[in-house]
Amino acid sequence: MIYVTKADGSKQLFDKQKIILTCINLGLKYEQAIDVSNEIEKKIYDGIHTRKILQMIFKIASNYKPNLKHRIDLRESISLLRPKPDFEKFVSLILKELGYEIQTNLIIPGKCVEHEIDIVAVNKEEYLLVEVKHHVNPHTIVPIDVFLEVNSVFEDIKEGFYLKKHSFNFTNIFVICNTKISSNAVKYAICKNIKVLAWKYPIEKGLEKLIEEKKLYPITILKDIEIEEAYKLFDIGILTLKQLLSRDSKEIYYSSKINLKRINYLQEKAKLIMEM
Repeated sequence: MIYVTKADGSKQLFDKQKIILTCINLGLKYEQAIDVSNEIEKKIYDGIHTRKILQMIFKIASNYKPNLKHRIDLRESISLLRPKPDFEKFVSLILKELGYEIQTNLIIPGKCVEHEIDIVAVNKEEYLLVEVKHHVNPHTIVPIDVFLEVNSVFEDIKEGFYLKKHSFNFTNIFVICNTKISSNAVKYAICKNIKVLAWKYPIEKGLEKLIEEKKLYPITILKDIEIEEAYKLFDIGILTLKQLLSRDSKEIYYSSKINLKRINYLQEKAKLIMEM
């Protein structure tokens, strides 16, 4: 039996099916995914790190989808965003794609104290208090404490509304994070009817699925982008490949001071990824 080493140092039995599912999520056909998994199975060894396996997947899968060689793992690319303001802005884009109108960075008085709220999201049915959590380590598990705290904030703000301290009549909480959440956090969220969007949660409708479906790839998914370049683009409001491609290269140059040839190069690679 072969065991693989996870990011937290723990070991788990090698699961070929996970390789197949990853390949399918990258856009490969089932038969191609089988071929990739078979090739990787021949090359792995006991104790191999999951990160190394992921690198192997991208390398071998690019034989079937050449454009894959221009991107990195989605999970890692999201972890490269700065928590504030980049990830919060990224979440705002996701919420807009889902049909919500948003307000950001608000101070709302509760019955007891004032609270800083990341995002308020509104549609015809919902008035949501949005709590955004970002971790630089993409393998960090969000604990139940986050949900306990935001629920406490929600209750205080609701009481503040009844006391006419503000006009935000929230109907629910929406916790959005870039990593997985603990099993207790899942139980608590279900019990309290808290909406959640996290890595691989809800099952088959998690953050990664939504990003892939909407093609809301962060610019950090570009394999060749330097982190300093990414920060400069973030600072002028370019967070996604869609936004990068929608702006004129000369306009980006004047605003970011990134070399024009580099901008054109990054736009070219972004286009290849978006066409996958």
